[in-house]
Amino acid sequence: MPVMMAEKALSLIAEGTIEVIVDNEESALNVSGYATQNGMYAETKKEGEDWRVKVIKGHTLHVQNPESPSQKGNNEARKSLLLIIGTDSLGKDEELGKRLMKGFFETMKVYKQLPHTMFFLNAGVKLTTVNEEIAGVLKEIEALDVEIYSCGTCLKYYNLESLLKVGYRGTTNHIVEGMQDFDKVVWV
Repeated sequence: MPVMMAEKALSLIAEGTIEVIVDNEESALNVSGYATQNGMYAETKKEGEDWRVKVIKGHTLHVQNPESPSQKGNNEARKSLLLIIGTDSLGKDEELGKRLMKGFFETMKVYKQLPHTMFFLNAGVKLTTVNEEIAGVLKEIEALDVEIYSCGTCLKYYNLESLLKVGYRGTTNHIVEGMQDFDKVVWV
């Protein structure tokens, strides 16, 4: 949402400055990244519990995000797999589905068939928060250099923000950027 709100505010001015205040670092980085990718200058500063992003529009800047594919080696230009988990069970039978989900992650770990990044959303955020058993398996997967994110809006919706046990709070920008940055995006 903060990126869309910034985009709308910026579309209303030909040049000038806007400031966006967000409640988490990931959203601040997303706004800053959006500005940079679109030839604008951005400064991010933490103030108390919030982050303030100042975006300057007007003069065209050709600054690339330090993590953009064109600045990485050719081997890292695209990442192999983004795995998006949108539920806390596999299939319609909830009890069986929870067992299958745990088995899925354990098998992935044992066979080392690991994605570059995992993004949990909707009820899937329960796997990184309140499901102790699966959170333990996910910590082991994370230790194998897999990036793990949970949707901040979903954490807030389920009142689980303070219960995150593995990975980091993320945004849907991970999905949108993933469509560009990854060779394959798989939804579970």
